[in-house]
Amino acid sequence: MADSADEDRREALRERATEYEEQRKQDPQQKPTLWERIEGSARGPRPALTHDQIARAAVEIADADGLNAVSMRHLAERLGVATMGLYRYVSGKDEVYELMLDAVAAEMSLPDAGWRAVADAYARQLRAASLRHPWMFQAFSRVPASLSPANVALMEKALNSIDGLGLDVDTMMAVFGTVNSFARGAVSAEVAQRESLQRHGWESQDDARLAYLPMVRWMLGTGRYPALSRYIIDGSNEDDAEWQFEFGLECVLDGISARLGI
Repeated sequence: MADSADEDRREALRERATEYEEQRKQDPQQKPTLWERIEGSARGPRPALTHDQIARAAVEIADADGLNAVSMRHLAERLGVATMGLYRYVSGKDEVYELMLDAVAAEMSLPDAGWRAVADAYARQLRAASLRHPWMFQAFSRVPASLSPANVALMEKALNSIDGLGLDVDTMMAVFGTVNSFARGAVSAEVAQRESLQRHGWESQDDARLAYLPMVRWMLGTGRYPALSRYIIDGSNEDDAEWQFEFGLECVLDGISARLGI
C-alpha cells in the first residue's frame, strides 16, 4: 500500500512538473536559469566580465565585510563597471549569492576513495570553507545553492563513492545528508562563537570566560548541576572546536557504518 501511494505521489509530481515546464515555455516573462544562461554565453561574443570574476569579487567583499555588504552598487564599484551593467550577467543579488556559493564549492575536492574517506573529506573541507567564508550559512538560506554545478559535482562524486554497496538511492543520499547535517550544525555553532567574540571585542575564550564568571559562579554555587560543574572544572577540550568536530564526525561515520554494515 505504501509503495502504491508513493508511486501515485511521484506520478502526480511528474504531471505537475510537465505542466509547469509547458507554462514556463509559453510565458515571455520567464528567463533561462542562471546556469543555463552561463552555458549559453559560451557560444556568443566574449563578454566584458565573466561570472567567475563577479563571484570572486563578491566573495572578497563578503569575506571582508559580511554578506550584507554585497550590494549591486558595491560589487559594480569593485569590478569597475556601471551598476546597471551587472544586470547583463545576473538578475539581482540572489543570483550573485548562487555564484558565490558555487565558487566556494569549487574550492573543495573529494578524493577518489571509498564512501567513508569521501564523507570525512567532505565534512572537513566544508568546515574549513565555512570558517574561511563565515557568511556561507546566511547565503544558504537565500538560494538553492545545492543545485549549482560545483555543488552537484560534489554530490555526484559522493554518491558514486557509495554506489555498488547494495544500498537503495534514498539510503545513499541519506548517508551524505546525515554527514552534511552534522558538519553544518557543528561549524555553524563554531562560526557563531567566533562572531560573538568579535561582537563583544573579546580576543579569546579566556576573555569570554572572565565575562561569564559571575554567572558560572552562581551556577556552581547552586549545587544543582553536578555533571555540568564537573565538565566546567575538569574539562580540557571545551575550547577545542577542532577536537569536538573530529570526535563528532567519527561518531557519525561509525554510526552509519554500524547501522548499514558498510
